[in-house]
Amino acid sequence: MDVIVAVSDWIWGPPMIVLLLLSGIYLTFRFGLFQFKYAGYIFKQTIGSIFKKRDERQKAKGTISPFQALTSALACTIGAGNIVGVPVAIMFGGPGAIFWMWVISLLAGSIKFAEVVLAVRYRERNELGEYVGGPMYYITKGLNMKWLGVWFAVALMIEVSISIMVQGNSLAASVKETFNISPVVTGIITMIFVGIVIIGGIKRIAKFTEKFVPAMVFIYLAGAFIIVLMNINMVGEVLGLIFGYAFQPMAAAGGFGGAVVAQAIRWGFARGVYSNEAGVGTAPIAHAAATTDHPVRQGLWALAEVVIDTIVVCSATAFVILSTGVWKAEGASEDAVALTSVAFSEGLGTFGGYVVTIALLFFVVSTVIVLSYYGEKQAEFLFGTKAVWVVKFVYVISIFIGAVGGAKVVWSLLDISLAAMAIPNIIALLLLSKEVAKLKDEFFTSMDFYLADVRKKKSKI
Repeated sequence: MDVIVAVSDWIWGPPMIVLLLLSGIYLTFRFGLFQFKYAGYIFKQTIGSIFKKRDERQKAKGTISPFQALTSALACTIGAGNIVGVPVAIMFGGPGAIFWMWVISLLAGSIKFAEVVLAVRYRERNELGEYVGGPMYYITKGLNMKWLGVWFAVALMIEVSISIMVQGNSLAASVKETFNISPVVTGIITMIFVGIVIIGGIKRIAKFTEKFVPAMVFIYLAGAFIIVLMNINMVGEVLGLIFGYAFQPMAAAGGFGGAVVAQAIRWGFARGVYSNEAGVGTAPIAHAAATTDHPVRQGLWALAEVVIDTIVVCSATAFVILSTGVWKAEGASEDAVALTSVAFSEGLGTFGGYVVTIALLFFVVSTVIVLSYYGEKQAEFLFGTKAVWVVKFVYVISIFIGAVGGAKVVWSLLDISLAAMAIPNIIALLLLSKEVAKLKDEFFTSMDFYLADVRKKKSKI
């Protein structure tokens, strides 16, 4: 077990930090800082268009709507990464880890944009007539490097199993903290419940997530907002902790064991990447099915996804934990995964603990459903549709294993598998960045897309 933790710590030390940081910086400038230059337009085309009727001109080929693709991807990213990953980052890397989580999320926008653009560009239709895509397709078709596509597919199949273990572990810890129910019992009940859904087949995921995800995010954020308001006098101190200890080590205090700057960067980057999944190639699989008139238009939704997931939801969790002071309580580092539940209970009483546990329960279920879809697509890519049932069984069993497993070992295994996915994917993104830049320029200079949108807006004024 110590070897797994050591390997994980090394990978997410200089190797992955340098790879993600340099890739994010390179792609951000390669695409002309467009996510900042067109920030207003991107917001209006994504979040700002949710309640508007879709422009007939923008309707094109696809299986689900752009918003459904966003919520399907968010159903997977919003969960343990936001509710549990944030306190893990704080307890192992200090409050400064949140600053580095923000940094990687800002740079991650260009990475996720490139992933989604390529996923739509190289997608294809399967035997059922559904649009499918993702890194395994753009690596194979765009680079003609099937071996690298197979590497990614195998790594993702393994990562899904480990990620499901993390979801099970997170839920079991929260339920034990709130209801004092054994992780074994939680694992069995969750395994049976999710098993019924997975074995029965994943149908109409998009219609489910477009209604379910916004509602659950709203409830969670509302609870977090109330707690922050109750501790409004602590906001200045919280910001001081986040920015101050991003660049200097923090000594041990109460239940916090202390952390050096390298740990803050390591855990901030690792948990940030797990939360928004930029660079690891999972979300593009959902976005590839979207109905869109241009790959770049769907790529804009990927930018919105990073902001919602990391800048909004993760920050809310961080402010709740830091403002309530639960991270400094005795024994906090020994049970980091339950800290969010403790913090909500501290702020809202018993009801607060229920909010987190129930939210996590639903987030875990939706995450596992989407994760299993991602894993099934890898099995389909590698072995055909018959292999899908095998991975479904493995994923169901993974829930129970995670519920009774050790937190740090499970998180370390997850980090190793995320790196195994990120490496081939980022190689592909860098090699295909010229094509992404060309598509981006085409979108923003063509009278059929960006200029048409701007002209239409001016005509209404």
